[in-house]
Amino acid sequence: MRYDDKDRESENVEDRRQEQGSSFPGGPRGGMPFPMPGGRKGGMSLMTILLVVGFILLTGGDLGTVIRTIFGGGPPGLPGGPSIPQQPRFDPGPGRQTQGPGMPRRNPFELPGSTPDATTPRPASGDDMARFVRRVLADTEDVWDRVFQSVRREYRKPKLVLFTGSIRTGCGTGLAQMGPFYCPLDQKIYIDLSFYEELKRRFQAPGDFAQAYVIAHEVGHHVQMLLGIAQAVQERKARMSQTEANALQVRMELQADCFAGVWAHLTDQLKRRLEPGDIEEGLNAASAIGDDMIQRRTQGHVVPEAFTHGSSAQRVRWFKLGFDQGRMQACDTFNIADP
Repeated sequence: MRYDDKDRESENVEDRRQEQGSSFPGGPRGGMPFPMPGGRKGGMSLMTILLVVGFILLTGGDLGTVIRTIFGGGPPGLPGGPSIPQQPRFDPGPGRQTQGPGMPRRNPFELPGSTPDATTPRPASGDDMARFVRRVLADTEDVWDRVFQSVRREYRKPKLVLFTGSIRTGCGTGLAQMGPFYCPLDQKIYIDLSFYEELKRRFQAPGDFAQAYVIAHEVGHHVQMLLGIAQAVQERKARMSQTEANALQVRMELQADCFAGVWAHLTDQLKRRLEPGDIEEGLNAASAIGDDMIQRRTQGHVVPEAFTHGSSAQRVRWFKLGFDQGRMQACDTFNIADP
């Protein structure tokens, strides 16, 4: 990815790596984090963590109104699915062309600057990985702010928290074993940066864009929360069997992958971020952390009914679809029979 010292770094990153993690008295709270699969070996399993954390998402406002607003008629077997606002195509303006093979790409927009919270702790200076994370998060802010403006909505920027080992979150105790995750109750993304070494070494998914994809996926969950999709899905899952709930969660995760692809398309259109091989890094990472790949690696066989994030092929397909189309409405994983 193309970054230099002039690129904006997000002010919405909290560096809490020096804090001593501890659990909440009485156990985790009632929120459900959306974790990236494939955390480190040892400690609790991902399934155990998910069961401990719980599945009920606490939301403000009238959830019934949210559901009535965003649900439409789904295909047989899925009783309605969330809809996505119709995002218009970004017009580069007169005399300008979008990117293509061999085509110079320019930023056709004056992107708004961030308005950081003055109380947000800044990450440690001189930390190359933290600096990279801040720059990627800044790009997600710029892109999604522009997308939300195009559908007349406000994009409330998430915080991203760097931690080591364990940390208190609005959803309970976050553990490095969970991999990166998004907590909807505090609207924060949590990352133990050692996951990136695991991604490179254990999952054979190296590269800076693979690292950016992880952030973009979790930001995708934040987008789902802002659109009301996450709340409606959690309400529906509470009335389902575990197998049905898992299948619905897979659709959530695939949509977050697709949103990550939309971000990659638009951030390259806006800022010429991508270099040769970057998208291949993202596709490789999406494949490496598919449920089938992880199950084969950890238990020697595949149990599709236990999938919570999607197979390698599904994850690759939806990330690529989002990247190819560059529009949110390409990411409707709910209103199709087989995602």
